[in-house]
Amino acid sequence: MKLWRWVLVLLIVAAAAALAWHWLAADPGYVYLRLGRTTLETSVVVAIAALLLAWLVAGLAWRLLRWPFRAWGRAHKRRGRERLANGLTAFAEGDYLQAERDLDKAAQHAAFRTPALLVLARAAHERGAQERARQALDEAEAGAARAATALRARFLVEEGREREAFDLLKKNADADTLCLRGRRLLIDSALELGESQVALDAMPALLRSQSLTASTLEQLETRALAAALAAAPDIASLNALWNRASRAQRRREETIEAFARRSAALGQVLAAMDEVESAQRRQWSERLASIYGDLGDAEVAARLRQAEGWLALAPNSAALQLTLGRLQLRQGQHERAEESLQRALALAPSAAAWETLGELRRAAQDPAGAATAFANALRCARGQTTQTLAPLRAPRALDTQPIAFEERSEHGVPRLPHSS
Repeated sequence: MKLWRWVLVLLIVAAAAALAWHWLAADPGYVYLRLGRTTLETSVVVAIAALLLAWLVAGLAWRLLRWPFRAWGRAHKRRGRERLANGLTAFAEGDYLQAERDLDKAAQHAAFRTPALLVLARAAHERGAQERARQALDEAEAGAARAATALRARFLVEEGREREAFDLLKKNADADTLCLRGRRLLIDSALELGESQVALDAMPALLRSQSLTASTLEQLETRALAAALAAAPDIASLNALWNRASRAQRRREETIEAFARRSAALGQVLAAMDEVESAQRRQWSERLASIYGDLGDAEVAARLRQAEGWLALAPNSAALQLTLGRLQLRQGQHERAEESLQRALALAPSAAAWETLGELRRAAQDPAGAATAFANALRCARGQTTQTLAPLRAPRALDTQPIAFEERSEHGVPRLPHSS
């Protein structure tokens, strides 16, 4: 395509030249110049050719005059690039003092001033020279105010001044002068300080930018939404947050757990049960099975029936056995709760199961057993060996072995449990 374009251009130029020559051949024109006693007479063609020649000579002379200055400018830029590269390398190697020196020299070049000052501030901060870091950020604000603000907030966070960093970022977010790095810092600091609504409000801009990987954005969005749900002041606010969430967000374990716990705490246990049960019908979750027994004292009988029904789906689930133990304890079924909790401990020892067993022994008027169980909860949390706990009743031994049941592959072929 480019070849045909050039051929067309050459044809047009040739045609124009032919027409001009035909016109000038008939009448070459006459040019008369007089300056003082000097006169010049020539044709239009010669005058044009002379002007073109003079223009070419002037251009060549100008280039020759500029050549030393351009060579000096190229060398100056080359030295700036080398200093910037050396400073970045020294910073990556942890030689922060050398990085400061090289970057300070690179900052003297206008083209590299802003990036050099930003990295210089980071190097000074890492070296502990906080005053030099603040000075570099002040100078960098002229060329990159948003980047300097984000870096200043990061320094405050690393110094343990989380609230000051949050206030700085929030002020810039309200003025819509916050860069993407600043928004990420705002979300993290807001979640750390319990300002979940601020974190949730800052998420849309970060999601639109796609500056992070999809999995990282999903995790951050889930954290923000779960924190906002957990901090909802009333049931109306909780339902509004939940209804505004996307379908994908309402199917994540973290958000379902946050909604269920907060809904139960606000007196809406049926809504919490409905969300957990719906999620379990879609896909079994040990995490949701565990929290099902930790939704307070309401609807205990209904939750116990539902949990017993789940035994057909997950007979070897330690989380489900723990939930059964908690619900049975609330129903006063001490022997059944003991069996469920002992089975949960046999499947997967956990501090939560030992703690629930301690509550059971205390309710059953067994203070010695309760003390042992509570001590075992601490030992389990610390990764230490637990002590043997005598059974509450001794008429029969408890069967705590995992139940074998048929599993099938994705092709419907039966296989042994836990086989590939």
